[in-house]
Amino acid sequence: MTAAAAPGLDALAADLAVGRTTSRALVEACLARITDPAGEGGRAFLHVMADSARTAADAMDRLRAAGAAPSPYAGIPVSIKDLFDIAGQVTRAGSRVLNDAPPATKDAPAVARLRRAGFVVIGRTNMTEFAYSGLGINPHYGTPRNPWDRAAGRVPGGSSSGAAVSVVDGMAHAALGTDTGGSCRIPAAFTGLVGFKPTARRVPLEGALPLSGSLDSIGPIARSVACCATVDAVLAGEAPEALPDLPVAGLRLLVPGTVALDDLEPVVAAGFEAALGRLSAAGARIETAPVPAFAEVAAMNAQGGFTAAESYAWHRSLIERRAGDYDPRVLSRIQRGAAMSAADYIALLEARRDFIRRVGRRVASYDALVLPSVAILPPRLDALTADEAYTRANLLALRNTTLVNMMDGCAISLPATAPGEAPVGLMLAGVAGIDRRLLAIAAATERVLHSMGG
Repeated sequence: MTAAAAPGLDALAADLAVGRTTSRALVEACLARITDPAGEGGRAFLHVMADSARTAADAMDRLRAAGAAPSPYAGIPVSIKDLFDIAGQVTRAGSRVLNDAPPATKDAPAVARLRRAGFVVIGRTNMTEFAYSGLGINPHYGTPRNPWDRAAGRVPGGSSSGAAVSVVDGMAHAALGTDTGGSCRIPAAFTGLVGFKPTARRVPLEGALPLSGSLDSIGPIARSVACCATVDAVLAGEAPEALPDLPVAGLRLLVPGTVALDDLEPVVAAGFEAALGRLSAAGARIETAPVPAFAEVAAMNAQGGFTAAESYAWHRSLIERRAGDYDPRVLSRIQRGAAMSAADYIALLEARRDFIRRVGRRVASYDALVLPSVAILPPRLDALTADEAYTRANLLALRNTTLVNMMDGCAISLPATAPGEAPVGLMLAGVAGIDRRLLAIAAATERVLHSMGG
């Protein structure tokens, strides 16, 4: 079953409500997929919480039978990226460096909110070590294979690699991820799913191991825009409600002609143009025009940017003790922060504030930006053994999504191509604080793409 054909959260909630299924049945089905020796469960998950998931599922079934389920979604299994604290467990962030760290004393707020809504935590998912890459490769615990062209061994996208694979392979029905430069949207784009990066301040960051406090945000990966909207509402401490039925006709969408369309692989360019054609045929008003500030992002990040400076501050003492236990490709990127001075960092803060102001002014008259989520198709693992090839692929994977994190915006990636075709993501983005409207625009876009066969 493809992600597009698998049931969404609302369909599962309806089945639970009338007794067509139970939480225990959903959990057992997910566990069967995780433990299938022919599947990716062993690489997608770092820890499977089978016993506690069964206990929670049984509790949700009893509560529903008593008319006391905490939400319509109570009992649906979800996965948690290994970056989040879960009470009683060590948060390793896909590393070996933290194996001997003390267990968390409480759930991260994002995890606690999912549990309060009744979602069942099925396990902790694999990720790029310390979330520092857009490709999803992990040399310590293995790299889950992309469902597209799986025999070729393609990357799943990162850093929330196991999160995406857990959903697309039916091992969970939604996933909790993080997004510092694209870590929800890139794996979603690479696996034919939907990934949402909210405005950073929308969801509390406490209890999530930081990569860059200036850029980190917490969001979902799921099968549809509606599924992401539901999980986002729970994470933000809001009551989930249906998105407004917004027409595509009349929407003003800006394709940024600066940076975002450079060096696209031909299949990505074709998929993106076809999606734009469908939106235009449905009445969207699409304009391609420069966003000059986007040309400055590469220079702002030339010394490593916020991720290098802020991750080095967090890792400095760990590196002194255990540098040899890091993924060398991650370590080298963190250590770039050592060369940044306080003056460099302050200048970067000031440059970003000006960047946010200018981009906001440039896009104010449009409903959303629309651009390819990722410039490339998922590369093969065996093509990334050389550092030069890895670095180039990583930069291209992160380039477009990073623009939104730098502008402190919100964004969503949804599939632009049909299931079974090479995966191309279409990204809609906006300034900070328009999250629910952007989700409504994305839902309208999703309907158009699905209705026309893509």
